[in-house]
Amino acid sequence: MMAFSWQIALLLSLSAAVSVYADMKLDCMPDFVRLVWTESKSQADLSLFRLGSCFPTSFSARDVVFNVAFNECNFRRMVTGDQLMYTNDLTYVSSDSRFVAYSHPVVCTFQRPDNWYPLLYEPVFTTYGFGDLVFHIGLMNDDFSGPATSTVFPLGSMIPIMASVAQRNHQPMLLFLEECVAANTLELQPESSIYPIITNKGCLMDSTTSRSRFEPRQKTSEIRLSLQAFRFALGEEVFIHCNLVAWEPNGLDDTKKACHYVKKHGWQLLDNSALSYMCDCCDSSCKSRRTRSIATGKHEILEKAVLGPLIITDQNS
Repeated sequence: MMAFSWQIALLLSLSAAVSVYADMKLDCMPDFVRLVWTESKSQADLSLFRLGSCFPTSFSARDVVFNVAFNECNFRRMVTGDQLMYTNDLTYVSSDSRFVAYSHPVVCTFQRPDNWYPLLYEPVFTTYGFGDLVFHIGLMNDDFSGPATSTVFPLGSMIPIMASVAQRNHQPMLLFLEECVAANTLELQPESSIYPIITNKGCLMDSTTSRSRFEPRQKTSEIRLSLQAFRFALGEEVFIHCNLVAWEPNGLDDTKKACHYVKKHGWQLLDNSALSYMCDCCDSSCKSRRTRSIATGKHEILEKAVLGPLIITDQNS
């Protein structure tokens, strides 16, 4: 593999829940990373640490060690300017009430080689950067515990999709899928065939005729969508084009929402069913407001993303 001249491992501020007696050492190498977390006084079970989706390589009473490649553990890759960045999260989750669950960002940044260029697209995961926000969208397995192992889905099966935004230096953000369409092209063109999925500022229109739905949030910075495989471009490559919007958590309105249709109940707001009246406009027109930017001290960041290709097959044909 080409040689990388690595610059620095960026260690971001640790959550207050982390023991003051803990220490982390991070060695970023061209193809892999070595992380050692040391707890000098804590009685936490170090086997419960995870780096992304990876279990520890080894652990003792005081140290937990990860020796992993960047193509493992759900590392996210982002290219901005002359930098190549890999990001992940070191997490600790325990059922013991004495130990609070926490997450610590892990970032390795390298100088991008002059002769390195990103792939045009990656089938399962795509990462986008905007300032110090990192947007991510990906195909997941059935229970959203890891990446999808296949990009082929039978007609009528569920396609689990998760989008997230990393908020390294920002206040907490609420993430929405504002608009999503399926298309038969990587780039939307006037001649592209499209299938509307989410329209009207967060209305999951596909749910009115299918089992598609938004799943309960695990984090405000994530949104999960179970999309029922639809009859569109069967057997051909399909790309899902989405507008991702990061917004203030207390800024819900009829243009910043996630709504799906529940049979016999009507439209339901994902984040607070008591406010489902915000979804009433899904059957008409949810008026767009002027886009406002975090960069100007206001509210919104919008990022366009493409997921795919994936293939929907009809097993009966």
